[in-house]
Amino acid sequence: MAGETVITVVGNLTSDPELRYTQNGLAVANFTIASTPRNFDRATSEWKDGESLFLRASVWREFAEHVAGSLTKGTRVIATGRLKQRSYETKEGEKRTSMELEIDEIGPSLKYATAQLTRAQSSSSPRGGGAPAVAGNDEPWAASAPAANTGGDVWNTPGNFSDETPF
Repeated sequence: MAGETVITVVGNLTSDPELRYTQNGLAVANFTIASTPRNFDRATSEWKDGESLFLRASVWREFAEHVAGSLTKGTRVIATGRLKQRSYETKEGEKRTSMELEIDEIGPSLKYATAQLTRAQSSSSPRGGGAPAVAGNDEPWAASAPAANTGGDVWNTPGNFSDETPF
């Protein structure tokens, strides 16, 4: 991520995430986050809304399916990702530029709500790769092997874990 602009946005989804699939079967969810600053006006003793920022966002692969199945219109979210600039030309030949957020992490804000989490079943590693986190992966955080009664949950696996930093 060197040289990329990473930002965190807190706001509300303006609609349900739109889940689509590319021709290669890759899932992508697109949605807009509206972030509106609020300031207290001491002269009127009232809260005033500032100008809203509407930021298009996208998330890919299995992550997209999780987002589409978990977040809905109006949900207050905290999202972190890389700001991307995209240039394009309209049908009339006008050149345009848009800013979009390619999401790295997103979740519901718990400031005004509660959430019930359900761990998704996945064959992906915690770092987003394609291999399960088991011994032989050359990852310092990989478990020896998931115990049969843990359902493959490496964080719930009994074993010999060192408190020593792996680096």
